[in-house]
Order: sequence, then structure tokens, then C-alpha cells
Amino acid sequence: MIDIRQTPKYAKYLRKTGWQVVQLNHVNCFIKNIPVIGPIIKVQRPEIIPLKKIERLAMKHHAFQVIIEPKNKLDAKFLTTNKYKESKKPFLPTKTLHLNLTKTKEELIKGLKKDARLAIRKNNQISISELRLKDVGRFRNAWKRAVSKKRYVPPLSHLKALKRTFADKALFLVTNNNSAGAIFLIGDKIAYYWQAFSNKEGRKSLAQYKIIWEGILKSKAKGIKILDFEGIYDERFPNKSWHGFSHFKKSFGGHEIEYPGVFTKTYLLEMYKNVIKVIIILILLVLDWAALSDITTGNGSDYSGEYIILAVSGLIFGLLIFLYIKKWKKSTKS
Repeated sequence: MIDIRQTPKYAKYLRKTGWQVVQLNHVNCFIKNIPVIGPIIKVQRPEIIPLKKIERLAMKHHAFQVIIEPKNKLDAKFLTTNKYKESKKPFLPTKTLHLNLTKTKEELIKGLKKDARLAIRKNNQISISELRLKDVGRFRNAWKRAVSKKRYVPPLSHLKALKRTFADKALFLVTNNNSAGAIFLIGDKIAYYWQAFSNKEGRKSLAQYKIIWEGILKSKAKGIKILDFEGIYDERFPNKSWHGFSHFKKSFGGHEIEYPGVFTKTYLLEMYKNVIKVIIILILLVLDWAALSDITTGNGSDYSGEYIILAVSGLIFGLLIFLYIKKWKKSTKS
């Protein structure tokens, strides 16, 4: 089964949120320009790694870094032999839980830990709504109020893009009192417990247990074979804040899946080129400001030097704009 990040729908969603997507041998490559340092290319959990084509793509876009998150150890070894370095900070969860949804409902209930069974039974009367596109704002508002200001909550435009792209395969579930909610994304026979929130009341009532159980039943009804919990605590990349929700997720059963991590190759020359361009622009802006200041304030009798600075600066800016437009046209054609 293909990872959701390699599906056409996910590629379409990322395009709507500002990424460029290029397919190489049916592998999604995501490209984004980072101010000052230049573009990055990200390839996540591909079935194959067309490395030569990816590196040609990096050269074409003058990327400063290629980021690959392989599916298995063999692919990881292949990357290290090609001078990719393992990073200590993966982008995707490196360990997760898979729950077999081909089991009967009774078997799934039997597989629940005691605390999950009690919490679901306790919240049996809680009403769970599946929101439509027009109600996604309600979901985001509840999420925003539930978490601290330090926590990232996607913009409403991104959440709407997700719902528009995945349609009935993006389940936005929320309790009737907005105390808890979750997004389940459905890919290639796999449902993903994508993102979730609970406010103080939701945590006290353990409402998220009911949310997940509802997500399990809805996914199963759609013929989905596996629920991926999208991350649990991994000793290889320790993050203490993951202990709590890992215990929570494990209470639903399932078996652990491990991934190798993230491997990167940095093209320092391309990064330095981009930094130099920024420095040149800043120097030109300072010189232009000084020249215009002299001309407008009347400091001096001969302004030929100032006009030369402005003329040269205009030519350089014109050249940079021309090159940028040319590069942009090439990238849109590809």
C-alpha cells in the first residue's frame, strides 16, 4: 500500500498550499523556495527512489537541499552509500502504530486496553459530528481555542484545501460541544489519524477516545484495511512530550511499525549563491538610498556619481528580475 504522501490527492493538496510538485517515475517530489537560502526538495516514503532523476531535478531548480524519508532500511542504506547523511530531526514520525481494520467490530473491541474500553463506554452518549466543507471554520476555531498560542494550528485556507481535495476521504470529526476533534485522512486502503485536539473539558471527559473509535468505525465502513496512528514515541529520536499520547494511542491495540528516519544532501554552493544574491541586493539598496538622499537633499554640486550608481543599480535589478522570471517560467513548465 502506498503512503498517503505519494498519492495524487496529497500532491494536489500540497500544490494548493504553495508547494510545487514534480513526479519522477510516479514518485511525488515536493519543492518549496525558502527565502535567502533557496529551494528544498522533499521526497517522503516513496515506493522507489529514482535518485539520479531527483538529483538532476535539484540541479535544475538550484536546490540547496534534498530531503528523503525512505520506507525501509534497504533504501536508507542506498542513500548513505550515495553520500546522504542521516538527520537527527525527522519530519515524519519514525515509529507508528497500525491497527488492522479487517477485524470484526467485536475483535476490535476485544483488542482495546481496559482504559480505552472504559472511556468509550463512558462517552457513549457524546454526539460526534462529521463536518462538511462549510463547517471547517468551526473545527479550526475549536482547535485554536483548545491549544496554547505556541502550538501550530493550520490556516483555515489549508484546512479547506485539505477538505476540498480529499472530499469524503477527509473526515473532520468533532464533539457536539467542540471539546475534542480529529482529522482522519484516507489514502490507499489506509486511514491516518492525521491531526487532533482536546480542550480542558475534552481531556477531563476523555472525549478523544470516542473520537478515535468513531474514526475507526467510519474508516472500516469505507473498506479501509489499516488505521495508521501517525506517530508514537521512538527511542531512536527521543521526544519526552510524545510519551503521553503514545500511551493513549497504544490503548487501541495494533502493532508497531518503524521507519529509518530522514536523509539529506546539502548543496552548499547553491546556498552560498543565493546568500550572495541577497547581500548584493542589500548593498545596492543601501547605495541607492544614499545616492537618492544626496540628490534630494542637495548635498553637493555634482551628482554624476550618484546617477551612475542608480543607473548601474537599475541594470543589475533588471537583470535579476529577468533571470527570476525566466527561472519561474521554466519551473512552471516542468
